Amino acid sequence: MDDFQISLAAARVNAKLTQEDISREMNVSKNTVVNWENGKSEPTISQARRLAEYCGVPLDRIIFLQTKTN
Repeated sequence: MDDFQISLAAARVNAKLTQEDISREMNVSKNTVVNWENGKSEPTISQARRLAEYCGVPLDRIIFLQTKTN
């Protein structure tokens, strides 16, 4: 799983949203959201912007997972 999928799933969970909530807001199928989170596909840039806004996080938080590694 790459950083985008981890970031999207983490942002969604932290916002207390379900995959169904995201699919309704984005006007896509739940399967599309599942595919985004599993790395089978990615949203467009405009969709990523909407996702960030809906989840209440900066766009770079949706695109890049910011973690410390030690």
